[in-house]
Amino acid sequence: TRSKMSAEGTRSGDKKPRDTAFKQQRLPAWQPIMTAGTVLPAFYGVGLLFIPIGIGLLVTSNNVQEIVVDYTNCKPDGGNQTCADFVQNVSSTGTCVCQVNFSISSDIEGSVYMYYGLTNFFQNHRRYVKSRDDDQLLGVKQTKTSLNTDCKPYGGETINNTFYPYAPCGAIANSLFSDTLTLSYGGTPVGLINTGIAWWTDKNVKFRNPSGSNLQDAFAGTLKPKYWQNPVYELDSDNPDNNGYLNEDLIVWMRTAAFPTFRKLYRRVNHTDTFQNGLPAGNYTLTVDYKYPVTAFDGTKRMILSTVSWLGGKNSFLGIAYIVVGCICLVVGLVFTIIHIKYGKKQPDMTDLGAGM
Repeated sequence: TRSKMSAEGTRSGDKKPRDTAFKQQRLPAWQPIMTAGTVLPAFYGVGLLFIPIGIGLLVTSNNVQEIVVDYTNCKPDGGNQTCADFVQNVSSTGTCVCQVNFSISSDIEGSVYMYYGLTNFFQNHRRYVKSRDDDQLLGVKQTKTSLNTDCKPYGGETINNTFYPYAPCGAIANSLFSDTLTLSYGGTPVGLINTGIAWWTDKNVKFRNPSGSNLQDAFAGTLKPKYWQNPVYELDSDNPDNNGYLNEDLIVWMRTAAFPTFRKLYRRVNHTDTFQNGLPAGNYTLTVDYKYPVTAFDGTKRMILSTVSWLGGKNSFLGIAYIVVGCICLVVGLVFTIIHIKYGKKQPDMTDLGAGM
């Protein structure tokens, strides 16, 4: 019995692996032998490949034209108090509108996009990222029991023993960017388009409005988020199709940023008349209906005008990274080459060593 158990492999009480090529580690294998003839060409090859790629990426990034205007502490005309202090003061009433003048030294040619940028805003916080209800954003009407508990404390309110969910619920939607930015060129308004700024998959797959005869009816039984000024079905008074969960400003904001300093697409410049070929050089005025507070978390706000390339916006990191890695590979390859020439064994020495063994 004992010999039978040993021959057949693993049985009760026998811990010996089965006699197979895999379990007995008899499978054929290949192990590279690192020699100067294989390692040095690899280092030089990577270096000579990465450096021109990095230069190309860097040149492409530098060809992107970009204007950045910080308006965090702008003041209204004739006012001594900044709009940041105005909106931070809970007792303030009315609105704060300020203007920032800036100039463009040379023509910005091609399609121009307007972004808003925030700093020190941690959209990547775990609880913040989870604070949403994707079913609700797909148009499913939620109740107190079906609403995602991650939305708390921005899930909804109970009024007269009846629960009314926020539409949309969660901390992400509640903190929606609310500044209004307009641009003018020497007194001529620059046309800005607020559609076509969201990802196609977001607008057509991830967001849907609930069914109803109209949007107001569709969102009946819900409340606007605590810090919103208008309900979700009145986000865009000029374009009825850009309301509800399909509002593109909302969709762009709901795609959370990976870093605390980020920018999000706000508008596309309407390239007609004076601005047919881009933005001409000259003096511009940025008018801000200032509503979004950032000083409480030591943040800043900025407006960015930028063209794009096949790589996207202006970002030198990738090009610099390729150049640095390429240079490191060349330097390491050169050091290894010197060591090999000075201390490496010659071919006769290797032959003698093999004969002696």
